[in-house]
Amino acid sequence: MDFSVKQDVEVEMKSPADEFYNVLKSKIQHLPQSPPTRCTELKCTRVTGNPLDKVEIDEENKSLTFTALEGDLLAHYKSYKATVKITPKPEGCLVKVTVDYDKLNEDVPAPDKYLDFVVNVVKDIDAHILKP
Repeated sequence: MDFSVKQDVEVEMKSPADEFYNVLKSKIQHLPQSPPTRCTELKCTRVTGNPLDKVEIDEENKSLTFTALEGDLLAHYKSYKATVKITPKPEGCLVKVTVDYDKLNEDVPAPDKYLDFVVNVVKDIDAHILKP
C-alpha cells in the first residue's frame, strides 16, 4: 500500500520576494538560533560532519528544498521533503510551503507540527526583514 502524501500551504508576506529569498537562502544555517521560541518544540540541530538534511537551492524558481536524511522524522516516515518557494507579487511575495512524505504505515499521523513550524519560521523571517 502507498502512503505517499503531499501537503501545501501558501502564506502572503509583506517582504519583497528577492529580499525574502536571499535572507532565507543565505541565513538558513542561522535559523536554529533565531528565533529561539520556534526551536523549543522541535530539535533544530545539525551534527557537524553528519548532516541531518540536504538543502537544494533553485535560483531560477526562488525555491529551497530540504530533504531529511536521518533523525526523528525518519522514525515515522520513509522519506520527508519540504520545499519553500517564493513568488513575487506587486506588493510583497507569496511563500508556498510544500511537504512530501511517505508514512511508514497508515497509523502514522501527518507531520502537521513540522509544516506549522516551517510556516512560523517564514513568518518570523518576514517580520525580521520588515523590522525597522
